[in-house]
Amino acid sequence: MEGKVGMGGGGFSEAELVSIPATPRGVSTPETVTPSGQRSPRPGAASRSWTPSGSVMISPMVGTPMKRVLVNLRGYLEDMGHLTRLNPQDAWLPITESRNGNAHYAAFHNLNAGVGFQALVLPVAFAFLGWSWGIFSLTIAYFWQLYTLWILIKLHEAVPGKRYNRYVELAQAAFGERLGVWLALFPTVYLSAGTATALILIGGETMKLFFQIVCGPLCSSNPLSTVEWYLVFTSLCIVLSQLPNLNSIAGLSLIGAVTAIIYATMAWVLSVSQTRPPSISYQPLKSPSFTASIFSILNALGIIAFAFRGHNLALEIQATMPSTFKHPAHVPMWRGAKVAYILIAMCLFPVAIGGFWAYGNLMPAGGMLNALFAFHSPDIPRGLLATTFLLVVFNCLSSFQIYSMPVFDSFEAFYTSRTNRPCSIWVRSGFRVFYGFISFLIGVALPFLSSLAGLLGGLTLPVTFAYPCFMWVLIKKPSRFSFNWYLNWSLGIMGIAFSLAFSLGGVWSMVNSGLRLKFFKPN
Repeated sequence: MEGKVGMGGGGFSEAELVSIPATPRGVSTPETVTPSGQRSPRPGAASRSWTPSGSVMISPMVGTPMKRVLVNLRGYLEDMGHLTRLNPQDAWLPITESRNGNAHYAAFHNLNAGVGFQALVLPVAFAFLGWSWGIFSLTIAYFWQLYTLWILIKLHEAVPGKRYNRYVELAQAAFGERLGVWLALFPTVYLSAGTATALILIGGETMKLFFQIVCGPLCSSNPLSTVEWYLVFTSLCIVLSQLPNLNSIAGLSLIGAVTAIIYATMAWVLSVSQTRPPSISYQPLKSPSFTASIFSILNALGIIAFAFRGHNLALEIQATMPSTFKHPAHVPMWRGAKVAYILIAMCLFPVAIGGFWAYGNLMPAGGMLNALFAFHSPDIPRGLLATTFLLVVFNCLSSFQIYSMPVFDSFEAFYTSRTNRPCSIWVRSGFRVFYGFISFLIGVALPFLSSLAGLLGGLTLPVTFAYPCFMWVLIKKPSRFSFNWYLNWSLGIMGIAFSLAFSLGGVWSMVNSGLRLKFFKPN
């Protein structure tokens, strides 16, 4: 839509129309203030008009007849798909409260969600797969998930005038209201909550190791236990979680991304630079039976799949950006995502290949940092090893925030839909404290959760590899029996089949290990 819209040559610009309140025609709503200071609507009352976050209010100098014309014109453009119809409740929720995101924020968030502790266990998968199948599987998984990420970015505004701001919303549009919730809600919540709990376990154990390395023999005779370190880490997470919305944690995402890149690089560089163990071998680990061998391979593939989690946040990240007919949000989102995933590849592939080269099938079940601590702790300076562990802690603190934000959004959506008002500061803080300590209690009750990368990868694989392909077919409706139709149906069906197989492999690995595996072994 170019130039002015309206009667004659003196109509209104698109920017002016975007700023017109998206209310029912002839109805105005007052403004209330959310905990973060964003101005939001309260439907049902009659007072001044409101605007979504980032918009400009209609000037009081504009008379009521002119306001009515503008509101009617906006309603017409929304019906035609030229302007986005906004849900008033979105201005109250953490995902969509602020819409001033950009390509830089998209890169920060995608990097923070895409690089983390899961990269450090990739050499464990190579120990079961070997060189050829390990590199082949990692490469296929990388390009497959990059394709499905592109699908999600394009489907965010697949229907003109409508934005699917959350993964579950897009699933409902594709599969139906009820089926979409059943298919998408469990894996996305499980991925967010499971990852947050695993981050508490890994962050707490890493803090304990950092303290032991820095303090050394000067430590007190009664140091904190591992569970107490979990509590310390959880408390730090809760303090940081008070930041109100997804855009407000962009700085934390940048810190998380930078620290993840640094410690992943340090892990494989330190491993490659040290002398390899004398009994190293690159032959895949052998299992006592054919069945055990199959399940071990499936679990290894599940570990690779888990390395590419993060698609459950793609739509939410894109929802933080402004979008108009001439400047849709998918352009900056894809630009930021491309930069992020180039850097992700520069982290994951060297860690997997360099780690397997350094340790072969002697790689401990805990991954790279566990291998460094076990094989080279006397050879690596204490300060360098402590710095690596500290970077892991910073990354875990940052990743907790972005993976928890969809859960915070769900809590507040339930509250606002029931009360018809935004969450106060105390209600919002209460939700986040509650979630933090629930994650802590789950971690204490299930301390083996951090070792279940294969099972987590299998259960959440459809979110990344399968559902987007089905959504594309059901929403975009490509020509039947065309290449695009065959491609997406094939990838979607294979994704579901792999999910079932990898989940079985993860369960077998968990049972076979006696629930004793850990990413780190506290002293």
